[in-house]
Amino acid sequence: MIRFIHTGDLHLGLQFQNVSFDPHTANERRLELWNTFQRIVNKTIEDEVDFLFIAGDLFEEKYFTLADIKRVRDTLKKAENINIVITAGNHDTLNKKSLYTMVDWPENITIFAPAGLGKKEFPDKNTCIYGYSWDRGENTKDIFYDFKGIEKGKVNILIIHGDIFDKESPYLPLDKNYLDQLGFDYIGLGHIHKPNIISKKMAYCGSPEPLNFGELGEHGIIQGSIDNGNTKIDLLPFSSRKFLEKTIVIDENFGYVDILDHIKQCDKEEELKNNLYRIKLEGIVNKNVEIDVQDIRKSLESHFYYLEIRDNTIMDYDLDRLEEDNKDNIIGHFIQKMKEKDLEDRVTREALYIGLEVLMKGKVGI
Repeated sequence: MIRFIHTGDLHLGLQFQNVSFDPHTANERRLELWNTFQRIVNKTIEDEVDFLFIAGDLFEEKYFTLADIKRVRDTLKKAENINIVITAGNHDTLNKKSLYTMVDWPENITIFAPAGLGKKEFPDKNTCIYGYSWDRGENTKDIFYDFKGIEKGKVNILIIHGDIFDKESPYLPLDKNYLDQLGFDYIGLGHIHKPNIISKKMAYCGSPEPLNFGELGEHGIIQGSIDNGNTKIDLLPFSSRKFLEKTIVIDENFGYVDILDHIKQCDKEEELKNNLYRIKLEGIVNKNVEIDVQDIRKSLESHFYYLEIRDNTIMDYDLDRLEEDNKDNIIGHFIQKMKEKDLEDRVTREALYIGLEVLMKGKVGI
């Protein structure tokens, strides 16, 4: 039996420029990426696994330095009894200028070359690992054009950074059906940041630390084993924090304090203090309540580790006055028609307000 941990898309060195972090939070998250990398390596040592697979985008080459890549090497060096396999992706490409080529790597670390699909045999484990590294930021190469097939009678594993969901992708499109029929005991994928166990023998590990609000929910690493042809894989939650979105639906009866209270109660206190939240305010807001997202965030910052507020609410209107002021145009006619329906029904009332929002924005052209 062999046991392994599969990770990738750590993006060490990321500057978080596409996230609206303040400098302190951005720096803290950068440090947490490094800490999680260290924790992953420590777990491989503690669990005495046979292999650690890193399926691309280990770091952000745009921001990485020689000191950084030495830190990566020295961290991995501690796992001296683990076979470590690295394939470069589109953010940590392997070429003549690559930082990968500027340090000496321990013998237990294999970094696959970009020439084509490579193979490394581990006779003591009766295992063959196949992999491929990118040498540029976009890649549509057919890396299987001269593939001769797997080694029968051995454990065969493929580690690769690519896209099985988009055949037109510029990021190494892969054919899932083709991969399935090749007979690998496990295919460890990188590039897609959301963890996804595709089948019993194929998985995207996802980014062990989520990087923005497009990467909601649990993130972690894949831990697996292969025994007599039987593959078992599981996602192990491993991130130090999660990105979470919550929707607060308010109505015209909510006061300002009610809104604050509902935001504070959107999750358990210990979760609020640890994770990164985006709160979406939706529904109808009383015309006497002023929603200022910056003021709300400031009022609640002591309750959250990180908080963003998105205001998608619709203002409550004085319908009688609005109808009178617009009795000779489409706004007045619209209100009159909607009043003929049941405005006590929430759906009908929201439809009225949504329509008024559209009409009021276009009032200048009436």
